[in-house]
Amino acid sequence: MIEVEKLSKTFTVHKKAPGLVGSLKSLFVREKIEKQAVKGVDLQVGEGEILGLVGANGAGKTTLVKMLAGIIHPSAGSARVLGFTPWERRNEFRRRIALVMGQKAQLWWDLPAADSFLLLKEIYRVPDDQFEESLNELVDMLGARDQLNIQLRRLSLGERMKMELIATLLHRPRVVFLDYPTIGLDLTAQRAIRDFILAYREKHKPAMILTSHYMEDIERLCERIVIIREGEFVYDGALSQVKHAYATQKVIVAHLARENGRCEVSEAILEDGAILDEEAQTLRYEVPREQVAEAAARVLAECRIHDLAIEEMDIGTVIERIFQERGEVRA
Repeated sequence: MIEVEKLSKTFTVHKKAPGLVGSLKSLFVREKIEKQAVKGVDLQVGEGEILGLVGANGAGKTTLVKMLAGIIHPSAGSARVLGFTPWERRNEFRRRIALVMGQKAQLWWDLPAADSFLLLKEIYRVPDDQFEESLNELVDMLGARDQLNIQLRRLSLGERMKMELIATLLHRPRVVFLDYPTIGLDLTAQRAIRDFILAYREKHKPAMILTSHYMEDIERLCERIVIIREGEFVYDGALSQVKHAYATQKVIVAHLARENGRCEVSEAILEDGAILDEEAQTLRYEVPREQVAEAAARVLAECRIHDLAIEEMDIGTVIERIFQERGEVRA
């Protein structure tokens, strides 16, 4: 459904000199700088797949999504989405894709979502029976029927995002771009959006590309990820393989008992790298996978605990390690 070959995008920006003198000088002579946002990337995404795009701010994720959605033109390379060249912006192409941007609303602020949906129905030329079927299906999946006739500006952020998703999927697109769809939402709303995306994918099987800074989005929704650094792909493959290659440790989390106002923890375990949080009464102990059983037995023997759990390393930590290994310093 999506095929990308050697796709690149270069922006020309004007460098502004600091200070008043620099500002005055910039009025007459501006220094131009070329920034390569995407550098010759190759990509394929198939039907029913959710691909996760992961990277630091400014890595090129949103630029890539905008090129594939036809919003901006590339500087070089080619892309085919559903057999179309995206930046030609043919109506047949635009009727078969959708773009959700968590930082940009597409619905009218002062209108109820139901009115906006009727306008989108005409824009996308959705037949009456399909429109009613799609609307009822999406509203029921998201539990949003009570909010349909309320002005958008009176809804919470999570409720507005549900309406944005309904608006995006009313015309049953075959390719869906999800650019930070859960940004700013509370945990309950994030979970509801994730569950909806999985259910929608299972039923309609569109190709999806997801960008997010929330690692739980990536872990929950994506089996395959692309890690992008300064416009280049540094990894394209299964999420499980990333974990296998870089998550060589597991985390033992012990909830400690207090005695005389203090948590009793073995000094030897602390010297071995375990981290004690006195306030939360927890001990976190990273150990190699092959030593988990031995380390857990040691914690049980040398510390007074209420409960103990063995967890996988957070995917965010794993990706940080990949960046560090490849020489990227992140704030």
